[in-house]
Amino acid sequence: MLFFVTLTVAGVLAGALNAVAGGGTFLTFPALVWLGVPPIAANATATIGALPGYASSAWGYRSDVAAEGTLGLRAIIGLGALGGLLGAGLLLVTPGAVFEGLVPWLLLVATLLFAAGPRVLAFVRARGFGPAGPVLSGAAVLAVSIYGGYFNGGLGILLLAMLGLIGFVNLHGMNGLKVLLSAVLSLVSAAAYAAAGLIEWDAALIMAVATTIGGYLGARGARRVPMPLLRLGITGVGLVMTVLFFAL
Repeated sequence: MLFFVTLTVAGVLAGALNAVAGGGTFLTFPALVWLGVPPIAANATATIGALPGYASSAWGYRSDVAAEGTLGLRAIIGLGALGGLLGAGLLLVTPGAVFEGLVPWLLLVATLLFAAGPRVLAFVRARGFGPAGPVLSGAAVLAVSIYGGYFNGGLGILLLAMLGLIGFVNLHGMNGLKVLLSAVLSLVSAAAYAAAGLIEWDAALIMAVATTIGGYLGARGARRVPMPLLRLGITGVGLVMTVLFFAL
C-alpha cells in the first residue's frame, strides 16, 4: 500500500508540475529511490513513467509546432532520437556506484537550471545575433538530447534555451517542440532501458497512469497558481532533494 500510495501521489504531482512549469523529476526520481529502487533503475523507471504526459502534451500542441531556424523538424526530431539513444547507452555503461555519486550533482545542476530558467530564456531571446547555422544547431540539439537520454532533470529548460539559440521565436511552437522532443527522448531511452531490463514495471505502470491524471488536472487547474510561486516551490523541492542525496 505504501508503494502504491507514494508512487501515485508523486506521479500525480509530477504530471501536474510538468504540465505547467516542469520539475516533475524532482518528485518521481527521489520517490523511487526512497522506495528502494536502485538509482539507475529509478532514473529509467521515472523516464518511462513521464512518457504518457509528454505524449499527451505534444498532441495538445500539435498545431503550434512549425520549423524555424536553419534545421527542419525532421532533422531536429531525428537528432533528438539519436541523442536520446546515445544518452541512454551512456547510462547503461555507467557503473551503479558512479551514477550514485553523480546523482546529487545532477539534481543540483537541474535545480539551478530550473531556478535560472526565466533569466536563461530572456538572455537567449535578447542575444542580438542571428540563429545558429545548421552544423552548430545540429550539435546543440544532439548535445541536449544526450543529456536528456542520460538524466531527465532540468531537460525542459535546456530544450527551450537550445531552441531559442537555433532560431525559434514562437513560444507556443517552442513549448510544443519541447514536449515533443521530450516524448521522443523518453520513448527511445525507455526502449533501451527496457531492453537492458532496468525498468521496474509495477512502478512504471502506476506512475504512467498517475502522471497522465496529474497532467490533465495540472493543465486545467494548476495555471491558477502564480508562476513565480510555483517555480519557487519546485526549486525548493529540488534543493531539499539535492541536500538529502548529498547527505546519503
